[in-house]
Amino acid sequence: MLSRTKKKSFKTGVVDHHLLSVIVPAFNCRTIIKDLKVIKFYLHSLNRPYEVICVVDGLKNSRDRTYDLAKRMRGRDIKIYSYKENKGKGYAVRFGMARARGGIIAFIDAGSDLNAKGIGLALEHMKWYDADIIIGSKRHHASKVVYPWPRIILSFLVQKATKFVFGLNVSDTQTGLKVFKRNVLVKVLPRMIVKRWAFDLEMLTIANRIGFTRIYESPVEITHNFMSNVGLSSIQNYFIDYLAIIYRTYFLHYYDDGHQDHWEGDPNLRLRYK
Repeated sequence: MLSRTKKKSFKTGVVDHHLLSVIVPAFNCRTIIKDLKVIKFYLHSLNRPYEVICVVDGLKNSRDRTYDLAKRMRGRDIKIYSYKENKGKGYAVRFGMARARGGIIAFIDAGSDLNAKGIGLALEHMKWYDADIIIGSKRHHASKVVYPWPRIILSFLVQKATKFVFGLNVSDTQTGLKVFKRNVLVKVLPRMIVKRWAFDLEMLTIANRIGFTRIYESPVEITHNFMSNVGLSSIQNYFIDYLAIIYRTYFLHYYDDGHQDHWEGDPNLRLRYK
């Protein structure tokens, strides 16, 4: 006789609309203690309640002690999560967002390259524009970034293509700092598929397509050559995801209302607070 597998269940908590939730995805990040300390320092200076949710993207494939190091920072304002297999930055961000209690939810890359004070600037821009989403942009006129010419040209071409194909009038979709109103993510997260390369683009595309069009940019400061970890294979995988998003958007209409039966149902990515 076949036994039925019990569905994974969890209690649903209550959202704190005054709280700022900041997701920090990390993988093979030896600087994670320093990163979390710096992020906490800048968040504390904002004089508003906050929580930091650090998600270590896989224990099995990790070459260092990221999770063990991150656990040292665990406390009232900092939560640490992980899972066994490496599933990609996009999955880690969504995993953290599913556990966020705040009315405003942001994410910022670990690794110390991206200055955490950009979170405060993004929040100010959100207030000024009454935005649905604020994205940190390397191409913002006030950003401080060492920006190689080949990447400038590539970024310009991708921007023009993205505006033409998806209607997104933004100059940079890939910088690892973004801030969302919670009601945007409630609608966007269940529709997402991409877990690795172009998850930022998919998130913005879905939001814009379902009516959250108030998407603006804020400046960032990057103190390291961000090209160092971007290889040819990463660029190729990004464009494969790019084409897949086009296909799902315009041919399958996968992201549209009425297609709920086709959306992924990973219980680990369901919102824990409503």
